[in-house]
Amino acid sequence: MKKFFLHTTFIIIALTSFSAKAQNKISVTNLQCEMLNNPEGIDVLKPRLSWQINVDVNDVKQTAYQILVASTLEKLNANKADFWDSGKVESNEAVNIIYKGKRLENRQDAFWKVLVWTNKGEVKSNEKAHFSIGILTYADWKSTRWIGYEKLSKDDSVSQYARLSARYLRKEINLKKQVRKAKVYIIGMGLYELYINGNKIGDQVLAPVPTDYTKNIKYNVFDVTSQLKEGKNMLGTILGNGRFFAMRQDYKPYKIKSFGLPKMALQLFVEYTDGTQDIIRTDDTWKVTTDGPILSNNEYDGEEYDARKEMKGWNTTNFDAKNWVNAIYVQEPGGFYEGQMTPNMKIMGEVKPISIKATAKGTYILDMGQNMVGWLQLKVKGKSGNQVTMKFAESLQADGSLYIANLRDAKTTDVYTLKGEGEEIWEPRFIFHGFRFVKVSGFPTKPTVDNFIGKVVYDDIKTTGTFESSDATMNQIFKNAYWGIRGNYKGMPIDCPQRNERQPWLGDRTTGAYGESFLFDNQTLYAKWLDDIKNAQTQDGGLPDVAPAFWRYYGDNVTWPGTYITVADMLYQQFADQEVIKKQYPYMKKWMSYMEENYLVNDLMDKDKYGDWCVPPESLELIRSKDPARLTDGGLISSAFYYQLLGIMKKFAKIANADTDIEHYNDLSERISKAFNAKYLNTATNTYANNTVTANVLPLAFGLVPENIKEKVFQNMVHEVEVTKNGHISTGVIGTQFLMRTLTNFGRGDLAYKLASNKTYPSWGFMVENGATTIWELWNGNTADPSMNSQNHVMLLGDLLIWYYENMAGIKSNPETPGFKQIIMKPDFEAGLTYVNASYESIHGLIKSNWKKNKNNLQWNITIPANTSALVYLPTTNISEVTLNGKKITAETYKNEGTKLVLTLPSGTYNLSVKR
Repeated sequence: MKKFFLHTTFIIIALTSFSAKAQNKISVTNLQCEMLNNPEGIDVLKPRLSWQINVDVNDVKQTAYQILVASTLEKLNANKADFWDSGKVESNEAVNIIYKGKRLENRQDAFWKVLVWTNKGEVKSNEKAHFSIGILTYADWKSTRWIGYEKLSKDDSVSQYARLSARYLRKEINLKKQVRKAKVYIIGMGLYELYINGNKIGDQVLAPVPTDYTKNIKYNVFDVTSQLKEGKNMLGTILGNGRFFAMRQDYKPYKIKSFGLPKMALQLFVEYTDGTQDIIRTDDTWKVTTDGPILSNNEYDGEEYDARKEMKGWNTTNFDAKNWVNAIYVQEPGGFYEGQMTPNMKIMGEVKPISIKATAKGTYILDMGQNMVGWLQLKVKGKSGNQVTMKFAESLQADGSLYIANLRDAKTTDVYTLKGEGEEIWEPRFIFHGFRFVKVSGFPTKPTVDNFIGKVVYDDIKTTGTFESSDATMNQIFKNAYWGIRGNYKGMPIDCPQRNERQPWLGDRTTGAYGESFLFDNQTLYAKWLDDIKNAQTQDGGLPDVAPAFWRYYGDNVTWPGTYITVADMLYQQFADQEVIKKQYPYMKKWMSYMEENYLVNDLMDKDKYGDWCVPPESLELIRSKDPARLTDGGLISSAFYYQLLGIMKKFAKIANADTDIEHYNDLSERISKAFNAKYLNTATNTYANNTVTANVLPLAFGLVPENIKEKVFQNMVHEVEVTKNGHISTGVIGTQFLMRTLTNFGRGDLAYKLASNKTYPSWGFMVENGATTIWELWNGNTADPSMNSQNHVMLLGDLLIWYYENMAGIKSNPETPGFKQIIMKPDFEAGLTYVNASYESIHGLIKSNWKKNKNNLQWNITIPANTSALVYLPTTNISEVTLNGKKITAETYKNEGTKLVLTLPSGTYNLSVKR
């Protein structure tokens, strides 16, 4: 990566003069604690506070801030900051400001606001925010007992096809005084729904987020003040299975973890208006039944619901629970209790089916028009006992029936039994499906599309990126990527949502997480995932290929576990998160040392497990290529990757105040570089190993190629792409992570564009041409063995989305100022597109890049968030050809860099015009 801009000084071009009215157009918005909006139950005592400056004027820079944190909203409104008054701090930082006030205690509420001064004057803001501290110590949970029901019902099955009915629990409580404040802290394993007086608490689904429950478990916190009343109240929960009672029981126990039967722990803290308090905890006076309508809930196989068994009012005070039994005390899961610092899943949208067709067998095929992840809501009328069965799949066979071979042994079937009381509306609670098509059986009347609504389910995180271009194929690929990514966010990033896998494979996100970060605000999700990886580390330092380690896959290689480091680097680069580096650094170092001590042989990393996974094979029917000419040497891959990780670790060591480690990383890097080129570089041909594209792109991308032959190696790689492979992809998961950016950085953005816009095999566009609405697992996903043929994977995206934003739109964070404090706006205008319209909601605010060109002119509209700046690269060196907001540039100093003119612009909205 070229870094010439780091050594250049520019004059900022100020385009607006100070106006007294300007400050009226500036406000402070999006106050966040730990990058969450008004979070309840955080488990850090020195949380980080952030905000954005919202403006309608150009050139706004923060010059100072003052944070006020108070114990009550009333005190905050009176500017009585009894927790912390930072005083006026001269700083332009508005992200991740660490709380330095009075020590916060368990269950403490805090209210805060920030005053901001800018170069346009003081900003008056009325926005206030809130956070609360969770239960921070194990001791504060010890008096709360875990309860459950440790028996199987008659139709339950502990087998390969596990069946387990939901647990319903209830507890009547009597509050003798008027309630001033109440919060509930709940751990519901594996999944829960919580009710108070018949009302569901929160809009989350499939909560809490999954972890390895023997290592750590997450609790959720809710303010339930408005749900409680003086007198009798009813607490109710439903417990589903999730990953706790594993989808496959007594089946490959050496591989698949299970954690027991569902169980829960709950604390309700009530403060009365007279200042007294009550604490209600789970104990053996709670009542429980498994004889409810949810007969089975299994993520692989679906949910079965018998509406005839509904217990009307079971979660209210006037219900007769005489047939319920007392809950029993059960063993806790074993993991440490942690406040959940990332949002739960939620119903994030709806999809209306586009058609429903009858089959010759009397069933119906429902088409959602989009491969989606979630479930169906059903509307039906019929007789008591009528049973509607819905089987889910991603595609159809030639005869119009469901194609289910790629689901392996996942049954993916929901069953609803009617109670026969007019129109019945139902949707499942504790499962999800990956599907486009549904076979509907047993519907009592002729169904229409209006009988069904698709519910899209994933983590409650904001969509942050948009992208549109002049190429329709690229636009559809982007849409497919969007649907694939969102569907595979399930409190952790999983590989696929449909078959009997759905695992958080590390290798799928090595670079993918970086591209995803432009589309979704995935910071807290991936920070949580790094904890999952850390918690899965073995005592000697090894890391798994899947984390949380629901599958015991510890095979020791570089490329999959190395994701631990590359994802942390993404969080730093995209979100300026230094704390995550400091937290994880000791464990990353431990793994790097483990690999060095066990697998570094003659200064090369002699350990690879998966190779360049999923290269396009020589036969369309093959899953994996068997042709040695297509396969890249595993030692080359692992050594190159380890070298790259050493470079990242040097940066991390500095952030983590571990400078003494840098010398070792430098020495090891030099030794590996020397040994790598001695073994793999063919100096006669200027190629690496057997001259696959992956064998050449890795050393080029990682800086391993000697300077004097870089161009020759690159040209040989180009020949492989352009001539040997006829302008098509020939890389698998590994090579594709660096292909698009390397081609563009070395001046062949046009070839990268060809790869991005291809419609023939193998390519992303080939998937589109064959009807894909998400991204396939295989380049030949419509012809290969169905057992490895997921139609909703994201690992083959590689660095494509990064290339969309950084190289086509020109939205990139300067590595020297992470978190988009300074933006590099450097589109490749000559790659082949004629317009791009993209946006990205960074941690500082909205960035826009909208350019359009013809043979005579380039028009480029950009938006730079307040309190940031941008390096803007224009395809000319003639300043007279450029206008900025309709005016000639009159600054005395600007920079020509090669064939480009470079401006540094402050925040604002600009129109740039360049004559061509």
